[in-house]
Amino acid sequence: MSDARHIAIIGAGLMGHGIALTLARAGNKVAITDPDQGARASVLARISDSMQKMGCDAADISNAIKRVSVVDSIPAAVSDAEFVFETAPEKMELKQAIFAEIETHAPETCILASNTSVMPITKIMSGLQLKNRALGTHWWNPPHMIPLVEVVKTEWTDAEVADAMMGLLERAGKTPVLVNKDVPGFIGNRLQHALWREAVSLVENGICDAEAVDTVIKSSFGRRLAVLGPLENADLVGTDLTLDIHENVLFDLEDRNGPSPYLKQLVDEGRLGMKSGEGFRKWTDDEADAVRSKVVRHLSNLENILEK
Repeated sequence: MSDARHIAIIGAGLMGHGIALTLARAGNKVAITDPDQGARASVLARISDSMQKMGCDAADISNAIKRVSVVDSIPAAVSDAEFVFETAPEKMELKQAIFAEIETHAPETCILASNTSVMPITKIMSGLQLKNRALGTHWWNPPHMIPLVEVVKTEWTDAEVADAMMGLLERAGKTPVLVNKDVPGFIGNRLQHALWREAVSLVENGICDAEAVDTVIKSSFGRRLAVLGPLENADLVGTDLTLDIHENVLFDLEDRNGPSPYLKQLVDEGRLGMKSGEGFRKWTDDEADAVRSKVVRHLSNLENILEK
């Protein structure tokens, strides 16, 4: 029996094209749509380009492209879907409206997933008639290169629905992790932004500059994070040593509840990072492009290393 499934992707942007690429490459039939005609017109070329950058051969690219159908409406995308992934912009009313339309036209057995980094899945799905078949899937950017997908249950999600989603993602070569409670930021962004809060605080308080923060992370514990998670590391060095360190460090870490005033100042001044030429650091276009290319190369090389 084939494991191929009928998948609908709502949104053909950065995340949508990467999710479509991943699921089509795994042998599934994918229908993708977007309200923007330009996004629809370019999505197959973008899938091909992304696969080329990943080092896929021509046959692999051709086979994946053949499994992707670009359609011009949500009803056309979801009419025979077994799974739907919504990848619209992070706007609550928009996502809720999309799911209302999806539920009108998708089979009742179809599993519905919203892709979001931090928005509450419970609120997104609150207006559905069949809430038990809905959940969240947080794919990380770029979705076709980062293994993790967080599968987020709400209070209504059936266990069988979560299991089916986990199975689909595993067969597509992803590393799904089940999030049992719908909390802000899920797992990954809670961890990531706890680190970012302290990183911003170090710069804000004049302890070091932004380059020093990034250098420390990239040149020390960042190098082992791909193979040694923080709790594995705690067990490696010993929970007793971990406790000693926490007793001497945690009291002095940044603990404000809201965003950093320094971060707000950067945004207010239009210092928006690479896209504006300056954020915590100044960036030329060439420097920004070099960083983006370096990330793609690193992720590709790391995947090859970890598979050995």
